[in-house]
Amino acid sequence: MEARDLINLAYVAAAILFVFGIKMLGSADTARRGNIVSGLGMLLAVVVTLADRSILSYSWILAGLLVGASIGAVAARKVQMTGMPELVALFNGFGGLASLLVAWAELEKLNGAANLLGVVQPVPHFSGVVIYLATLIGGVTFTGSVFAYAKLSGKVGGSAVVFPGQKAFNVLLLLAIFGIGVAFVWIPNPEHAYIFFLVGVGLSLLFGVMGVLPIGGGDMPVVISLLNSLSGLAASAAGFVINNNVLIVAGCLVGASGFILTVIMCKAMNRSLGNVLFSGFGSSAQAAGDDDGREPKAISVDDAYYVLEAARSVVFIPGYGMAVAQAQHVVKELAELLENNGVESNFAIHPVAGRMPGHMNVLLAEADVEYEKLLEMDTVNPMMPMVDVAIVIGANDVVNPAAAEDPSSPIYGMPIIEAHKAKTVFVLKRGQGKGFSGLVNKLFTLDNTCMIYGDAKATISSLVAALKD
Repeated sequence: MEARDLINLAYVAAAILFVFGIKMLGSADTARRGNIVSGLGMLLAVVVTLADRSILSYSWILAGLLVGASIGAVAARKVQMTGMPELVALFNGFGGLASLLVAWAELEKLNGAANLLGVVQPVPHFSGVVIYLATLIGGVTFTGSVFAYAKLSGKVGGSAVVFPGQKAFNVLLLLAIFGIGVAFVWIPNPEHAYIFFLVGVGLSLLFGVMGVLPIGGGDMPVVISLLNSLSGLAASAAGFVINNNVLIVAGCLVGASGFILTVIMCKAMNRSLGNVLFSGFGSSAQAAGDDDGREPKAISVDDAYYVLEAARSVVFIPGYGMAVAQAQHVVKELAELLENNGVESNFAIHPVAGRMPGHMNVLLAEADVEYEKLLEMDTVNPMMPMVDVAIVIGANDVVNPAAAEDPSSPIYGMPIIEAHKAKTVFVLKRGQGKGFSGLVNKLFTLDNTCMIYGDAKATISSLVAALKD
């Protein structure tokens, strides 16, 4: 068997590991093994690629690995659970940037080879197409992800930003990008083609920002999953650029799985992907006029304790506020105390709760909450009328009854966790502010809702202490 056959077999083995690893991620019981299996596949692919390619300097590659691994290790250890969405956005962004740089380097290589031969010839059409696609998708993913990171981290405003003619501008920008791409591929003069390529790079970077600009904070989980899909497509295009089969396969897997997740998230909000990307949901113009003037009813922790003591069933509904307060561990402790007192306790998980896909699942898994206790929306909603107490911890839009009852609401038609149908609802919030989307939650003013203001972790800790006495 020749060396090329062994290399191809190794690539096939790596691709199989990727597929099985992604399959294992679909279950909480096998997710950890899935990460390990996928990591082994990537390690095999990297080692084989380094052995197969003509590497000019292994010392530079080793230096890059050490620097990148050091930065990644420090970031992973220091990042708080509240910062996970931002970290994922940056991962997506730098994946896109890597694909852009690979494509750019291949273009320089082709131009350099032509110059060495003393000939003036354009880049082959297929190479030009895949180089430009990798550059375009990588550039959009990079700046879009960085801007999403800035929104999530509060470095820029989290609400949707819209202005007159925005959609027309974005359409013209996209047409210009594709038009310049056609000129880059087909123009016979390499120098002119290179200028078109640079302009295309600049416009793709601009389009990434303009694409995320009109997307509000409430839609960020969809944006994160979509950018993840784009980073995979960029990697696949880069695989075509350098003729690397395993990179093509891995990129397609990431792109397809990310897009499927994006569709699932849109379905969970009862909205199309186009509506998420172009509606400007959460802008100040849309959010205005939602307040009906009613005041929420506040109670003390002591009053809440007496209600919980008499309850027979409790459902916890976590949101981003639980991540901010780092309250997942004390929430688990409270749930265990209630169960020890004969109370049935569960957790209701909305697909878009938090600011990235699976955010609440990650938080509760960190606290070792049993996976069987995490109930999906379709499972928990029929139970809600029989629930004695629903405890909403920092969630907002995903429990807003306006989605079911108010046709004028921007979120009307969005499936929600029907917390308002529980006999009593406790809402834990720091204050009376609106959620990340900017919409007023009508749950807060219902007759069966009681607000408990303050830090969620401190509030839950006080309830735990009271139940222990």
